[in-house]
Amino acid sequence: MAFITLNRQSLETNYRYLQQLFNKHDIEWAPVLKLLCGNKKYLEFILSLGDEQVCDARLSNLKIIKSINPDKETIYIKPPAKRSIANIVKYADVSFNTEITTIKWLSDEAVKQNKVHRIIIMIELGDLREGIMGETLMNFYKQVFELPNINVVGIGANLNCLNGVMPSKDKLIQLSLYEQLIEARFDQKITGVTGGSSVMIPLLLKKQVPKGVNHFRVGETLFFGNDLFTGATIPRMKSDVLRLHAEVVEITEKPIVPFGEMEANPSGETYEVNSDDYGRTHRRAILDMGLLDVSNVDFLHPIDKNLSIVGGSSDMIILDIDNATKKYKIGDLVTFSMDYMGALRVMNSNYIEKRFLE
Repeated sequence: MAFITLNRQSLETNYRYLQQLFNKHDIEWAPVLKLLCGNKKYLEFILSLGDEQVCDARLSNLKIIKSINPDKETIYIKPPAKRSIANIVKYADVSFNTEITTIKWLSDEAVKQNKVHRIIIMIELGDLREGIMGETLMNFYKQVFELPNINVVGIGANLNCLNGVMPSKDKLIQLSLYEQLIEARFDQKITGVTGGSSVMIPLLLKKQVPKGVNHFRVGETLFFGNDLFTGATIPRMKSDVLRLHAEVVEITEKPIVPFGEMEANPSGETYEVNSDDYGRTHRRAILDMGLLDVSNVDFLHPIDKNLSIVGGSSDMIILDIDNATKKYKIGDLVTFSMDYMGALRVMNSNYIEKRFLE
């Protein structure tokens, strides 16, 4: 069975780096833990690292977090669905919202549970995912402030999540101005402006984040240590928190070009023949891991740069090892780094064992 490892030392290094960075700028932050897909042993470790709030987009994961530490403050970071309202109020101390109808449901449920549910209103800044339009903001807030058992604690925005719109100092200033307009119009204090995410950390490092933005939500940079503008690893952060490992089950010299009548494979792909490859052979390795385990090979990158992924079927991934300097043999492990989406899919797979790096 293939397995993924979490390097505790590297994760703690990244966590402490972010703690120090945000403390230096007097900014609160919350780790986004959806990547861990509710894995209890991984959650127990990261929850032990600090007192910060935590974010997730799955209620089942928030339920596990609350079972580990009932006092941990949790944030549900997508607009709630009607059929989840009761559990939102039960397991999320704060939720992101964009619809007045949904907030009324949350208000009714909070009254039933004798709780005050806190909400953050998300505003559209151009990426066209969730968020209310700026011109409707004042009327929206007027309705929300009239609801019982609802406490508006912040405004927020998401960028670079759907259409790749990157953050800028101007967009963050715009978000801060919305907060000031709301406070002036309704004489209500809005304590949080959660405009920050992993993609905005480079702006913070360049001191281009306005003082009004006082809350960040960080997932990808916490687990990968990366600068989302350049793709490079941020100095003093670690890129090896998560690694995927799979065992070699076959090594054979085979033709590069398939032989026989060809149609589309089960994934709907057709092989394009390069006539220059006729008669040539390469050494290939088959791994005990396939698309059923990892969903997509495009997000996987062999640590050994002399290996290349040829393709995958439901149960096996095929590597070209012809240029490898290491003498691979049956039973060896091949290790991969992963993009964020690759790690998310692997963590969500029931067929990939989750281990700590020993």
